[in-house]
Amino acid sequence: MRERQSGRERRRAQEFETFVAGAAGRLLHTATLLTAEPLRPPGANPRAQRLLTAALAHTYAQWEWLRDEDPYDRTRRELAVRFSHEVWRHRRPRGGLLDPLTPQERLVLVLRLYEGVAEEQVSALLGLPVERVRAICNRSVATMRGTRRPTERRGAPGRPGVAR
Repeated sequence: MRERQSGRERRRAQEFETFVAGAAGRLLHTATLLTAEPLRPPGANPRAQRLLTAALAHTYAQWEWLRDEDPYDRTRRELAVRFSHEVWRHRRPRGGLLDPLTPQERLVLVLRLYEGVAEEQVSALLGLPVERVRAICNRSVATMRGTRRPTERRGAPGRPGVAR
């Protein structure tokens, strides 16, 4: 019995290692975009690394129950949920590509344009109407193009709120 269980655990660990080897780079880039930390030099994104590590740990804990579910999608969803719940920890970044955007705008923009997640899925994940997701995405793109001023951040000092 013990041999069978250890074999199953070994196979689980190998499957997860294979998944991480193939997906970790893109997921780290996604986390880095969300936290708006600088993309260079390597290792300059500790918040993104912590965020990804927590999301991967959650995926590993659920690995046996992911039978027909895409582990990349599950990890990306966990990454987005963790970012949205811990957004107050991600203080105003310096030097990141998506600096002018609020955390909510970054989240929607990264999911929609970088990850290619459908509006309906982003809507369900964030609990927002599809029209709202579309408006946030359009506003974010306009801000990044420079055709619109960045959204004012609301919230207590030191704790930037998510613009609504």
